[in-house]
Order: sequence, then structure tokens, then C-alpha cells
Amino acid sequence: MKPHELLILSGKGGTGKTTVTGSFAHLAKNPVIVDCDVDASDLHLLLNPSILEKHPFISGQKAVVETTRCSGCGICEELCQFHAVSMGERAEINPMNCEGCSVCAHFCPEDAIELTENHCGEWYISDTAYSKMVHAHLFAGEENSGKLVSFIKQRALETAEETGAELLLIDGAPGIGCPVIASISGCDTILAVTEPSLSGWHDLERILDLAEHFQIICHVCINKFDLNPDLTQTITARCEKRNAAVIGTIPFDPQVVSCQIEGRPVVSAPDSPAALAVTAIWKTLTKKMENRDSPAPPPMFP
Repeated sequence: MKPHELLILSGKGGTGKTTVTGSFAHLAKNPVIVDCDVDASDLHLLLNPSILEKHPFISGQKAVVETTRCSGCGICEELCQFHAVSMGERAEINPMNCEGCSVCAHFCPEDAIELTENHCGEWYISDTAYSKMVHAHLFAGEENSGKLVSFIKQRALETAEETGAELLLIDGAPGIGCPVIASISGCDTILAVTEPSLSGWHDLERILDLAEHFQIICHVCINKFDLNPDLTQTITARCEKRNAAVIGTIPFDPQVVSCQIEGRPVVSAPDSPAALAVTAIWKTLTKKMENRDSPAPPPMFP
């Protein structure tokens, strides 16, 4: 049986998405945890994983000059549209600028330029105090984050099958870009974390539009709701109009920061108001997912 895929999203960074995901990892029963924010992963700071497997992520190509064959003619510099080539006595290619388009290699009269596979990141399977975790790190300036997200999600599904896990708990990237689109694929439930601000609502709208486009159920929780109760009410009403239920609110709580500094989920602090709110949200969310699995009741009338 395919596990549930619960994806935690936010319209922008800093709303508390990873804080909520880390707490859910503490509360869930044997999930497989996936950090799909490969450009700026930070879930490991809360869960302190022990790496079991480490693998390179190879994607795309980069041009490399074989200096013994290069005549220094400068054709490659003239043709490169990405300003990756600089000429001295021989051509030199800046890998940070190279897009792997192969134009330089194709037109080099000396066949002195070759395309090599690009090692642009790493991915891991780790153990945490709660369950297995699949995560990755894309090197600075590299692309193909969507491809890496799709790759680690597939590895996570395989890990779930091996361990008998019934839930993929996915920490998505902020925004609605390529990594988010890749993380949504195959997902059945989204929890959007927002905050009571005008920019928070604007960014939440984009998440709701995305969920509607892919026809995925999207629930909402409002973090630090008590900093602006009026706007919290406004956001709640607007979500209801869009059939996106606000299933909980989280108060501002200094203990959240204290727990982050200590590298642990806030729900490990039992006297924390935020921990109580996150726990209540988790219970509501799991009940909704369980109800979706229940068979439909028979019709009352034939």
C-alpha cells in the first residue's frame, strides 16, 4: 500500500514550516522524513540525523579544457553566451558560469574541450531519533533542484516500502517554484503554514492556487496568530471561501526559539503553548487523513 504523502509548505521562508515539520516528526509513528528544501536544507538542524548512506548527485554537464590540445584561438570565448570562458595563453572555463550547452566543444577546431558529468550535490539516507530521513544538499550556484527533489522522493518511497512506513512527512521548499512542484507530485495532503500579515496572505494565496491546480487537499495553520488577531480572522474567512480549512493556530512562543537553539522540536517542551497547539493540529490532521482512508458509508436510500 502506498504511504500517505503529507507535504508542509509555506509561501515564503521564515513562517515556521520546518519548525512544524520537525514537531510532526516527533509526533508521528514511524514516518519516513523527507527534506525537499534541497537549496537551503535545515531540517537536519532540528532532527540531528546520523548519516547511514551518502551519495553524489550527478546532473547535467560542464565543459573542461584539455590544455595540451588548446591552441588559444579564442573561438570558444567568442561563442560562449554565458561568459564562462576566459582567455590567457590557453582557454579557461569557469564552472560556476558554464551551462553545459556544448557549443564550445562542438566548434573547437582542436577538439580540446570535453563535457564531463556535473557533480552538483549530495543526497543522504539517515537515522534520526524518530525514524529514517532522506535529505539532500545542492551545491551553491547549482541548478536542477527539481530533479534532485524528485530523486530523493523516489528514494524515500523505497525506504518506506522497506521499513513498512505508512507516511512520508515532507518538508517542502518555500515559494511555488520548481522544487515545490516536484515535491507536490504524488502528494495527497498539503499543510500550508502562514502568518498573520499581508505578505503572509499573499504568499498563502499562491499555495492555495497551486493546490487547486493539482487538485490536492490543502489545510492551513496560522503561526504566531496572536500577533495580529484581526488579520488572523480575515485570513481564516478568506480560506473558508476557498474551501481551505484553517485547522489550527499557533501562538507566539519564545520557547520555539529556545528549542531551535538546542536543536530539538518544540513539542519536546511539554509546557510550551506552541507545542500544545502543534500537537492539536497534528491530531486534527491525522484524523482527517484517516477519514479519507475509511470506506464511504452505504447510501441511506436505495
